[in-house]
Amino acid sequence: MVLGTSSGAGKSLMTAALCRVLRRRGDTPLPFKGQNMSLNAWVDGDGGEMAYSQAMQAWAAGLEPCCAMNPVLLKPQGDSTSEVIHNGRPVGIARAETYYQDWFRSGWRAIRRGLEQLRADHPAGRLVLEGAGSPVEMNLQPRDLTNLRLAQFLRARCLLVADIERGGVFAQLVGTLELLRPVERPLIRGILINRFRGRRELFDSGRRWLEERTGVPVLGVMPWLNDLFPPEDSLDLLERRRHKPSAEIEIAVLRLPSLSNFSDLDPLEAEPGVRLRWLQPGEPLGQPDAVLLPGSKRTLTDLAQLRQVGLDHDLRRYVAAGGAVFGVCGGLQMLGAELDDPCGFDGPAAGAGPQPGLGLLPLRTRFTNDKLCRQRRARPLWPPGAAGDLVGFELHRGRTEVLDDRLEPLADAAGLGWVRGEVAGTYLHGVFDDGPWRRSWLNRLRQRRGLPPLPLTAVGHSAQREGVLDRLADAFETHVRWQDLLADAGSQGRG
Repeated sequence: MVLGTSSGAGKSLMTAALCRVLRRRGDTPLPFKGQNMSLNAWVDGDGGEMAYSQAMQAWAAGLEPCCAMNPVLLKPQGDSTSEVIHNGRPVGIARAETYYQDWFRSGWRAIRRGLEQLRADHPAGRLVLEGAGSPVEMNLQPRDLTNLRLAQFLRARCLLVADIERGGVFAQLVGTLELLRPVERPLIRGILINRFRGRRELFDSGRRWLEERTGVPVLGVMPWLNDLFPPEDSLDLLERRRHKPSAEIEIAVLRLPSLSNFSDLDPLEAEPGVRLRWLQPGEPLGQPDAVLLPGSKRTLTDLAQLRQVGLDHDLRRYVAAGGAVFGVCGGLQMLGAELDDPCGFDGPAAGAGPQPGLGLLPLRTRFTNDKLCRQRRARPLWPPGAAGDLVGFELHRGRTEVLDDRLEPLADAAGLGWVRGEVAGTYLHGVFDDGPWRRSWLNRLRQRRGLPPLPLTAVGHSAQREGVLDRLADAFETHVRWQDLLADAGSQGRG
């Protein structure tokens, strides 16, 4: 089990690295996070929702993602509430102040079901668990679902990760270990220092001090890696600003208050010629080469925010002047003429009547309680010249109808996306993963700037991701004595 001294310590990536190195040695690693809170989601082959970070760990393990790997998913939606997903299906709305009172028992049952499914599907597999936040939040510890309760239940050997980049690494580690109960302390088999800059031998004295003070071996010091990985929540987007001296195209991305599934944009981030400028509501739009409206957990609420700061007028003026706009999922819904939420499933006020959209596409969306979760494959019809199939998933409430039969479809699959001029949108999460399609869209922007087209032979993002995971695992194998976590291992299915 990979635990962390705090959120953002690097648990997700270290778990992915461990999965990949175990796969290399012939094991069947089974990534598992009992409970995750994230708006970055993935839809598995059975239409179940799970966190994107566990999907990434599944790819690192050479497995198809399945929601059993993340049996409890909490999706924040504002006002101290979260949508609760158990074993891939929505089961209700939780309030922060009563979550453990109302959802602890059913959450533990969901976790047990996820473990049972993984063990049944992979009887020779080795569980690789990821914790959540800190394991010693004392006010939450009695009802903790995914850290030490699970580690004790499975007798897991735990690696404690601390992020030295944030500072205070000695206090993080010593404080965490001091707050463990005597029955929990033996679970910690090693310490990992993450994101170290410079020569590792400069930390040798720190390593010795930690081992003498805590009695726990420091199994490794992971270097700072420059590869871009998806953040776990939207707050981490502020840390993603990278200098790109070769960037020729600027795309403004609206950083919506309820931003979701922003991993859709990772393939654009990975394009050396593209700079993404994350735009807070209220900041000037400027003159980017394109504007991108990403997914939203609460489309109507975020649309109201854009309208409140006048960004709706800015976008309409931008399009009238020939600007290019692309919307994904909730962003597509905002581009329409009308949105109706009669029961208050998506917006703050139930029965408020139809609300105007941005009016950039002739679409009407009506929100209902049922959620559409499914994988999709389609042949693109736009941009011209795009070839091959688009592969991704739908994950949204709301059904969208076309108000003008002259509106062009984006793909040959019904209801997956539409285009009018330089304004387009799709419900397909993962649309930018396809290299030729992504490059076709970027080349439209480049042509308007008089730039030469990019080759359409770009590899898909999944192949790029595999390369990044391999480099992560290479560094993990080089800098971490991970084999020590396998010593005195019992049953392969027990951790």
